[in-house]
Amino acid sequence: MPSWNSRGLRGSALEETVNMTNEKYREQKLALIQKIPTPITPVEMDKEHGHITLAYFDKKSTVDYIGVVQGVPVCFDAKECASDTFALQNIHEHQVLFMRDFEAQEGVAFILIYFSKRDIYYYLRDTELEKYWSRAEKGGRKSFRFDELDEGYFFKSSNGYYIPYLEMLNKDLGTRE
Repeated sequence: MPSWNSRGLRGSALEETVNMTNEKYREQKLALIQKIPTPITPVEMDKEHGHITLAYFDKKSTVDYIGVVQGVPVCFDAKECASDTFALQNIHEHQVLFMRDFEAQEGVAFILIYFSKRDIYYYLRDTELEKYWSRAEKGGRKSFRFDELDEGYFFKSSNGYYIPYLEMLNKDLGTRE
């Protein structure tokens, strides 16, 4: 069972930036996106300070964020990548299955990837994720490279929205109609 201590802070700066972006979107009545807390079971507590010092994940969670954008159901996960190769092991099978089911219910699922070395974001559409996932299941690469990605879905942070992923969502929706 994975320990809460070992991975708890990975991606926390990205998560905070996504949370600030979601708050801006909410304030401007553009979207209502909520962070889904990961259910944990505390094992050890610092009774003096009331802090959890060791915990385990209760069950498999779905994705990091879920909500609605102008009437469109949306779910996504946020991942950080320090190199030009993104290992699919960073996405769990239960997440892929949840996103697949979400899309089947006419929602939009995607992965927001921050390539920290390049200081650029990528909006990984579910259809694109499925392509890489299927390739891995068939014995191919268990990762994808930066240069394999669709140039049209890279974007930078913005002063107004920190991570303006709604622009990419709009682009994605335009290809579905």
